[in-house]
Amino acid sequence: MSDVFRSTVLVRLLYCSLTWSGFCSAADHARLDAFMRRCQRLGYCSRETPALTELFDEADESLFGSILANSNHVLQSYLRERALLQYNLRQRTHSKEQLNKATELNHRDVL
Repeated sequence: MSDVFRSTVLVRLLYCSLTWSGFCSAADHARLDAFMRRCQRLGYCSRETPALTELFDEADESLFGSILANSNHVLQSYLRERALLQYNLRQRTHSKEQLNKATELNHRDVL
């Protein structure tokens, strides 16, 4: 039953989660976590299945890891080198930063 749950329900929840999970409110995340707990209680998935927020974070790290590892990745041009800062709040796993303005993206695509 857990294989069917993973191949149908989890795949649908994780599909494009990188784009839509950032727009979810805390209440939406709580409802998704409640859904996962209910599925675990009913025996549809195992108790070891991580929370959806952890799965979203893993997908995010996987995407950025593949972008950083491949210099020819299509999204590589949209990430520029991070400017050196004088202060250090925490360690980053990469030295890239996203573009600030949507106009820069449009300007890059046109030229």
